[in-house]
Amino acid sequence: MTHLFANPDHQAFHEHRNLLFSVAYRVLGSAADAEDAVQDAWIKWSAADRSQVADPKAYLTRIVSNLALARLRSTRHKRETYVGPWLPEPILTSGDTADAVTDAESVSMAMLVVLETLSPLERAVFVLKEVFAFSHAEIAEAVERSEAAVRQAAHRAREHVQARRPRFTADRSRQREVTERFFAAATGGDVNALMELLSPDVTLWTDGGGKVRQALRPVVGAQTVASWFAAIGTVTYQGVEPADMNAELVEINGGPGMLFSGLDRVIATVTFDFDAEGRIIGIHNVANPDKLQAIADGTAHHVGTR
Repeated sequence: MTHLFANPDHQAFHEHRNLLFSVAYRVLGSAADAEDAVQDAWIKWSAADRSQVADPKAYLTRIVSNLALARLRSTRHKRETYVGPWLPEPILTSGDTADAVTDAESVSMAMLVVLETLSPLERAVFVLKEVFAFSHAEIAEAVERSEAAVRQAAHRAREHVQARRPRFTADRSRQREVTERFFAAATGGDVNALMELLSPDVTLWTDGGGKVRQALRPVVGAQTVASWFAAIGTVTYQGVEPADMNAELVEINGGPGMLFSGLDRVIATVTFDFDAEGRIIGIHNVANPDKLQAIADGTAHHVGTR
């Protein structure tokens, strides 16, 4: 493929490709849709009069933002008729994402779930302003709205996110330690050890999308959630016997997570949200096979904001 990038226009696109995916994924919450938006941006870039483009990075970000916004609007109705809780498509991320706390927070499953409650315009504006630090004027050009409309959307989105997503400060090493202990307790079926790691009002969301059996409503409370996980090593899950189930710790969406696989397929991912004391307050379990393709591909995404 290297010959493709000998052309400076190809080179410019390739240089910013990770950034374009990072924007599109945060706007869409879907790795497959984000990849499609990046591909469409390449087609538009290839057809554009690039002699008029002073800043390829800004130009490409504008294109992909607009494409992601249009795609979000068109897929919205699917999410409204979804069976059970709708969770974002998880992705494997590289260690440098977890090291940059703001990058990791903005791509966490918990944040993407909150972003899902915004209108498509508010979501795109929030991502570009709060995560990628674009100016209101730049965003207005990207989403083809007036600067006043963008300011309003940014204000509404920021207030909405702050109300639903308090900024906890449990440090990264504490999060990793708790995840490792949870992993050991879950795979060992130790309910008491699990209970110690969970906030009393912990909530578990499971997304099977109607394709696999999962809880159709959130599971609430430390005892119930601990029992749910302690049973993992004792029951056949999606046709996979406990002896054939493999569990490993991996970095998912900028933080430590658990990946379950068996019989040559990815079965589920589990990611955690922590309170200020470092206890687990939220758990996101994705088991819909349609949403596990990006994980199954094994590509670790660089989703930094620079």
